Parts: sequence; C-alpha cells; structure tokens
Amino acid sequence: MYIGIPKEIKNHEYRVGLTPASAHELVAHGHKVFVETHAGEGIGFSDDDYRAAGVEVLATADEVFEKAEMIVKVKEPQAIERARLKPHHTLFTYLHLAPDAEQTHDLIKSGATCIAYETVTDTKGGLPLLAPMSAVAGRMSIQAGAHSLEKAKGGRAVLMGGVPGVEPAKVVVIGGGVVGENAAEMAVGMGAEVVILDRNLDVLRRLAKRFDNRLKTVYSTSKALADHVASADLVVGAVLLPGAAAPKLITRELISTMKKGAVIVDVAIDQGGCAETSKATTHAEPTYIVDGIVHYCVANMPGAVARTSTMALNNATLPYALALADKGTKKALEEDKHLLNGLNVCKGRITCEDVSVALDLPYVPAEDMIKEL
Repeated sequence: MYIGIPKEIKNHEYRVGLTPASAHELVAHGHKVFVETHAGEGIGFSDDDYRAAGVEVLATADEVFEKAEMIVKVKEPQAIERARLKPHHTLFTYLHLAPDAEQTHDLIKSGATCIAYETVTDTKGGLPLLAPMSAVAGRMSIQAGAHSLEKAKGGRAVLMGGVPGVEPAKVVVIGGGVVGENAAEMAVGMGAEVVILDRNLDVLRRLAKRFDNRLKTVYSTSKALADHVASADLVVGAVLLPGAAAPKLITRELISTMKKGAVIVDVAIDQGGCAETSKATTHAEPTYIVDGIVHYCVANMPGAVARTSTMALNNATLPYALALADKGTKKALEEDKHLLNGLNVCKGRITCEDVSVALDLPYVPAEDMIKEL
C-alpha cells in the first residue's frame, strides 16, 4: 500500500502521524511511505531521519495526497486538506465529527473512507487510540490550570499546593475516565485539594482505592456538581461520550456562581465542550474570560508536548496502521470489529450512529458500507 504522512497544519500543531520508526515498520512490511518535507521537524524528526527509514520525502502536501492510498494524520483534516481527499483514500486520524458539521459534510462529499482514532474500541470496552492523548491532556490540564490561576493570566492568584499555613487550591474534576484520572494524579501530586465526580460507582471505588483517600470521590448529581463547581478554584471538564457531542454539564447559570478568577479547563472541547460558555481556542491564544471565569479550551492540548504525544500515539496506532496496510482497508475492517467501530464516514455515508444523531444526518451501519469498498 502507498501511505502518506502530510505535515499537520492546525495552529501550533507539531505532532506527526508516523514517526520515522513507525514508518520504517511499514516499509519493512513492503509498503511505500511518503512524507511531506519538514513534517516532523518541530519535534526533532528531520527529513533525513525519514529517508534513513526508507521513506520518500515529498515537497508538498498535494504530492502526498496524490500518491497515497492511506493518509495517516493526527488532527482532523483542515478545509484545504479535505479538498484533497478522493474516494480511493483511507483517512486514519482523529476526527471528532459530532460538533463539526462543516468537516463532516466535506468528508461525506469526498467519498473517502474515514476512520477516527477516537471511536476505535478494544476487547475491554476502552478506546485504545484515544487513551494516550487523553492521558496527556489530563496531565496537561493541571499544568494549564495552575498557570491560568496566576494573577497575570486573570486567575485567582492561588498556588495549587498552597504553602504551610495557607490552604491549597480546590480542584474539581468532572469525569473519572482516563482524562480525569490523569488530571487527579497530577493535582494530588501538586498538593491540591481534589474532588472527582462520576456516576459510575465502580470508577469511584477504583479511584478511591488507587489514591488511598488522598482525594474525595463524589457521585455526580446535579446538586453535587453545582456545589463543588461553585467552590472550586480549578474545574477540569473530563466528560466523554464516545463519538457524541459532550453534554453541557456546566451551565451559564452555574458559571455565574463560581468564584471570580476561577479557571475551567475544558478537555472535552474536541467534542464541543462540557461548559455552555466553552469555545475552542488555540495554543496561540489559549484562554478567554467569561463572567470573570478564565476558560482554557485548547482543542489540541497534547500538541504543546508534541514529541511525547507523537510517540505515545504511535505506540497505539501503529498496529492498526499495519493491519490496514497489510490486509487492505476492507479486509482489515471486516476482520476487526473494534477497528470497524472507528469507521465514521464511508463512500459518502455516515457510519457512526452518534455522529448521525448529533448532526441529524442519515446513518448506515458500518457493516453494510464496507461491502462497497
């Protein structure tokens, strides 16, 4: 198979779909890999590193898309990239379609086969290709939150861990999944007072046992959520409904009850955000203030630590990229129901039910659509 790695063009996005080491694995399996020049330079992978791995370096993204059958990326394709997609392409990347009607319609129009990292599943019911970036984003949420709490950033001028004789910041984490657990780990490590809310008792039991009562676990009712958000210095939105738009748990009314200078880090922003006041920001301008509350809503948080993120992501995605290349897209999807769960758009049809519901578009089961590949 011919595999293309374009340079990411989203604001301050330095990750790359395949590292030289990952690309070399595909080459070793007999595939031809193309990379756009300078695609990995932002994180220390030179064109010569790719050449040494047996990859052909091309001058433009147009050439990469023209030559490749499978496009491996990190972030959702931007408008100029979507215009390059053709029906013969398989796109393998994060998509986050539920809150993004424009992208969805463009992918439908392209006729390409689009597999989203974030809806690929595993035998345990997890999301193995989302998990590494969720871990990074969860950890980063506390870094970003601590920085945003500084007075110069509009925050409450509160130190996360406090000092002897002065109370630490109160951190409220909404959601006990991968993002929430990693956020809690960092916040506990910094000495903050940490409360984590979830509706899954098994999750709460596991977190209580893991952290040995160094944080509070709370069953998430609307009143519990309101009480803890109102008293928080930092709120981390870590809610996820796989493939679907994030629920708006933090209402505008609830925002008005928060302490002035408190911070919301909405990690769910890729899926539309879990606060009514959230809107996507970039690393260039990561925060804004609504009703005195600092909002950090960067839609590609792991891009700030792009080398770590790229390597962690490649560890998870490489086996699937190899399966798609070795078997061909159709056979790989037919043989792996978990990879098939990643199919969001195929031959002009929506094959992810949550996306179809969120955007009110017709849905065709993935099992039916792959027959046309």
